[in-house]
This record gives sequence, C-alpha cells and structure tokens, in this order.
Amino acid sequence: MKKRVLIAGITGQDGSYLADLLLKKGYKVYGFERRNSQKNRNNIRHILDKINFISGDLLDEASIFSALKRAKPNEVYNLAAQSFVPESWRQPLYTSEVTGLGTLRFLEAINHINPNIKFYQASSSEMFGLTLPLQNEKTPFYPRSPYGIAKLYAHWATTNYRESYGIFAVSGILFNHESPRRGLEFVSRKITHTAVKIKLGLTKELRLGNLEAKRDWGFAGDYVEAMWLMLQQKKPRDYVIATGETHSVRELAEAAFDYLNLNWKNYVKIDKALFRPAEVGLLQGDASLAKKELKWQPKVKFDQLVRMMVDADLEKITSMYGDKNRLRK
Repeated sequence: MKKRVLIAGITGQDGSYLADLLLKKGYKVYGFERRNSQKNRNNIRHILDKINFISGDLLDEASIFSALKRAKPNEVYNLAAQSFVPESWRQPLYTSEVTGLGTLRFLEAINHINPNIKFYQASSSEMFGLTLPLQNEKTPFYPRSPYGIAKLYAHWATTNYRESYGIFAVSGILFNHESPRRGLEFVSRKITHTAVKIKLGLTKELRLGNLEAKRDWGFAGDYVEAMWLMLQQKKPRDYVIATGETHSVRELAEAAFDYLNLNWKNYVKIDKALFRPAEVGLLQGDASLAKKELKWQPKVKFDQLVRMMVDADLEKITSMYGDKNRLRK
C-alpha cells in the first residue's frame, strides 16, 4: 500500500521539491493549500495531475482537522509559513499566528486524530540570530526578528508534543536554501532575476540592503531529501541542515553578475530602507550530526547554485521578452 503524505505549503519552493521527491518514492501526495481565489501553482505545474489538493488555512484549526481526516497521512510536513523575514516586522501578529500558532494547531490535530502520524516541522536558522557559528543542535537560540521568534515557538511546540505525547515529531533546522523556484522577494532570487534583466537591458539597477550579511546557502532540492530522511529514522530527533560554508550578499551578487559578464559594482545600489531593524550578521551551520546519522550530504555547491538560478531566470525572462539574441555583448 502506498504511503500517504500531507504537505502544508506544497506550492512553495520547498513544498514543490518535496512533492517531486515523494512522488518518485511512490507516495500518494496531498497538498494542504490556503484558500485563495488566485492560486499560484507555478512551482508544481509539472505535477498538478499527481497531487490531491485540500483547501485549508493554518489560522483555521477545523480545516486542519478536516485535512488530516481526509488525507489519512502517514507523514505530515509543515512547510507553510509567513516566511519572508522583512515582512515579519510589518506583520508581526500575522506572522506569529501563521508561523508559530499554525504549527501548534497541526500538532494538536495530530494528537487528537492519530498520534501515530509522523510530523516534520520546518524550523529555521533565523532562530539562532546572534549566536556564534558554527551553529548546531546544541547552540542556544537568540532570534532577531518576529519571524525567528515565531519559528522558535513552533520549534519548541514540536519538541513539547514529542516529549509529552510520544508523537514522532521532529524539526529540521534548515539554513538558507535557494533554487530557481525561490520567490522574487527573497534576496537570492532578487539578485539573479534582476541581474538577468539588467543583462537584457530591461532594467538599470539592483537595490540591496546589507551587503555584508553572511549566510550558509544551499540548494533546496538537497535539503528536502534531509527532511524525508528525518522521518525515516527509528527515533525522532532534530537536525541542523547546512553546507557549513558562508558567503555574503555581496559575494552572491558578484557571482551572479560575473556569470553574466557584468561588473556588479556598476549596477548595485545600497538602499538603507532595505536594512532590517535588527540585523543578523552571520549564520553558519554545522550539519555533522545529519551527515553521520542521516548519511546526508549537500550536493550542489554555491557557485553551481547561483549559475543554476541565473540560467533559470534567463530562460524565463527571455521567454517573456524575446530570445537570447537580445543579450548585450
């Protein structure tokens, strides 16, 4: 009998890659999708006919109960959240409700309906905030944004339900992971997308905030494999997932523009309005435990990731505005 899975946030970057992976493994995939008159399914358009969609909302506990009863999943992956960090300062209450309490609603529903369901919570390196690298499973948390605080609430709620009720509930503390499916509001995709538009003569500049912020960037396709591996273990535990390498926003911009034979300094402008109220200067993960126990390794290197994203944006934008002959020589 096929395993059944419910993925909350299936239309997002991680949800789409996870759906790809689990379909290949023979799962029957259910997608928990927020009710919206204008659905954005671009990331999963290639597998739409293979997904069973269930409407719901992390703000609505009844819809979560209903989704679990309908899908009857063996595994649940909660990848849904208000996940754009800058937006969490503009909407702190909404972020807390969705990203924090939304997880609690899922855990409570699982505990009532079927405590044997395995649960994966998407935790975040933003929970570490100001702590010193290398950050691992034993590093104390010091979040610096409403998003990080909400994720920390969800993280501890997952731990509490595991320890209190014996639910197989785990948190993957994932460091920054990107892909061509990343939203345009995120700095990685903003850089690659705008760099391509500049190369094609469609815009003239790229406005960024703190160029010196350093992150541990990996490929989302690699990271969803770690999520799945966590739920296949005999005992539930949390894992840090990271590459162990750091690169600044400046380096990411330089790599993207260099690949397009452009000098980033001629196009990047600093915009003070894009600085965060509380900055996190450096995040660097230590995934030693995951490498040892899950046998997981990141496959895509930083330069490969940037080029992958630039190539994908080049393909998308030229299909909209014309062919590659419009590229400046």
